[in-house]
Amino acid sequence: MSAKATTSRRVMARLRHALGTVQPAKLLLLGYCSYIAFGWALLSLPIAQEQGVAALDALFIATSAVSTTGLVTVDPGGNFTFFGEVVILLLIQIGGLGYMTISSFALITIQHRLSRVREKTTRAAFNLPENVQAGLFVRSVIIFTLACEAIGAIALYALFSAQGVENAAWTAIFHAVSAFCTAGFSLFSTSLEAFRADTGIVIVISTLSLLGAMGFLIIVDFWRNLFGRKEYLGFTSKIILRMTLLFLLVGTILFFAIEPALADLPPSERLLVAFFQTMTATTTVGFNTYAISALSLPIIMILFVLMIIGASPAGTGGGLKTTTFGVLVGLVRSSLKGRDEVRFFKRRVPTDKLQTATAALSTYMALLAVAMILLLMTEPAAAFETVMFEAISALGTVGLSMGLTGDLSPLGKLIIIVLMIAGRVGILTFGIALAAHDETREEESDNDVVV
Repeated sequence: MSAKATTSRRVMARLRHALGTVQPAKLLLLGYCSYIAFGWALLSLPIAQEQGVAALDALFIATSAVSTTGLVTVDPGGNFTFFGEVVILLLIQIGGLGYMTISSFALITIQHRLSRVREKTTRAAFNLPENVQAGLFVRSVIIFTLACEAIGAIALYALFSAQGVENAAWTAIFHAVSAFCTAGFSLFSTSLEAFRADTGIVIVISTLSLLGAMGFLIIVDFWRNLFGRKEYLGFTSKIILRMTLLFLLVGTILFFAIEPALADLPPSERLLVAFFQTMTATTTVGFNTYAISALSLPIIMILFVLMIIGASPAGTGGGLKTTTFGVLVGLVRSSLKGRDEVRFFKRRVPTDKLQTATAALSTYMALLAVAMILLLMTEPAAAFETVMFEAISALGTVGLSMGLTGDLSPLGKLIIIVLMIAGRVGILTFGIALAAHDETREEESDNDVVV
């Protein structure tokens, strides 16, 4: 064997060893950042731009697409060519499926198995239980995603064609992928405001968004239940369903009843708007059928809460997650009643889940507080609630805005970019990636501890 070949093998061996000792959280953060950098490079090409787009705006759009947020500093439909729109759609698909899903699926196809490092990182990315095989889960995610998006695109094509939309086929494909991946990117300059009274479009977009946001774990659970492999839905699936339905019901009722801006709309249209805006905040999809800046402060406050809680684990949405909120509710109830044991829906919550939930909330509040201080310094002309809405929307990868995104200063854009990355990687995962040492260093430090 030549010296060159020997050196190459040693380098690869050292690289595999290095990756094996790196925390999964760091690998996830690095993976998403690499996709963002690649997308940024493609969107900066002249062939991708209809008219000149600044480098920072191209980075912002790439980050927003990979993080499936949907906040935009320039109109994607008017500033990018068809090639640019295809790049954005691919970034959305990668971000929605997840960095680990795409790369793991490629490795399974080629090698028919996952390495130990990749198995470990995939489990961290999706919070998979021990009884779920990572390889089988990845295959199921890919198949289910493509099937939902294909069916949604066909339905939207018929609906957009009936409305006389130009390039109905491409528009349908783009919005189907954007909805299922809860990205909220739209080729229309006013999102879906022109279709707020179209029941068909509202239902299709909402169904795709809910399927993506509720998470792949619940879909697998439903499938096994449907074909008799399980008699009942799992505990996590029950929490996700109940919490999601509760937020949709309460949010829609409050939106319908107390929002004065909707008072002049016909009751049916008013109900559609109330449901859709509740759904878009709950799933963090970010589409809107009514201008957010026109809503009253009480409704903005409700949207704050829904965006902070967000979607469900192992799905395409962001936020703290419905299961985390459920655990925190159980903790508060047990504390108020003086109980030593924390229960939720009559089930005991393990200590490690309590620690994870409280750590996620603490990390979220710390990131939000720092971001708010910085944004209030960089955007002094913006109202407090407008800045807070932008920060929460970015951190939850929601994509709704009260109109501040396009007017952000360069530093403000960079702050929002960091928040979108943190939201996509996962609030707690992002914190771990920044704070954790690799396994080798941890073992070395343990030997130096003086008890």
